[in-house]
Amino acid sequence: MASSCDPRHAPAGDVGAALMMIDSRLKSIYDGQAQPDPEQQRLTAQFTASLGPTGAHDLLDGACTIIFMFTQWLRMAYEDHGKDALASVVSDLVAALRMMPKSVHPDAIPTMAGLVVAAGTGLSPSLWRRQYGDWTEEEMNPLEATAFLLAEHINRLTDDRDFATRLITTALSEAEQD
Repeated sequence: MASSCDPRHAPAGDVGAALMMIDSRLKSIYDGQAQPDPEQQRLTAQFTASLGPTGAHDLLDGACTIIFMFTQWLRMAYEDHGKDALASVVSDLVAALRMMPKSVHPDAIPTMAGLVVAAGTGLSPSLWRRQYGDWTEEEMNPLEATAFLLAEHINRLTDDRDFATRLITTALSEAEQD
């Protein structure tokens, strides 16, 4: 029986814009900035404000697509080593999100863990989340943090600070060629 959350039925969203935001945050952390540069924050806020409602939905769907792709890559990588990705990745994600109380309200953590579990079991995070209503303002930072933490996890596993970004850009390039 096909699931209503099958990724084939999910909008991909604006993966490029979502990736740009994640990559920007990764670079700032790798450059030793614990907090984003105020100018970078201003530009990000200006960019997201310029999107409008449709663009914002596309950005959310893009972030969910990236979460799905990262989680699928992690699942395969862990399985190649005889390990359960969800057991490792979700517990690490929850622990990291709990250490971000200014950006991630504790109420959002179960939703973010659910997004990753949905993706890890082959469901669209975007469609899975829609079952529970519209996104809330309080979920925006946790969603960004979840995508960022998954990317950083991949980069640590591969010992390559750009691997997660390349993973997505390669997939986008291949999709454009098809």
